[in-house]
Amino acid sequence: MIRNRTPSRQTRAVLTALLDRPLEWRHGYELSKLSGLSSGTLYPLLIRLHDRGLLEARWMEPERPGRPARHAYRLSSAGAAFARDLAGAGQAGAIFGREALA
Repeated sequence: MIRNRTPSRQTRAVLTALLDRPLEWRHGYELSKLSGLSSGTLYPLLIRLHDRGLLEARWMEPERPGRPARHAYRLSSAGAAFARDLAGAGQAGAIFGREALA
């Protein structure tokens, strides 16, 4: 069953952060800082958005030897359209600080 419901504030925060530079791969840590979300909220959300086809995800090799590979995310074409629709409807806004999510 597919449910159509209003995206949560947390979802809007992540989509807004990604929409700023939609073609750029972003690490979870960066998205956490931009959205103000903790990892326990952010990573399950990223997984759901990826499962719904709104995000692309890939493993990126480390920049320095000895560091682990990191998962990176960016908006898919469907995700970019969805995020733009939210922003155009005035629902996404500039939600970057924790106080905006409270």
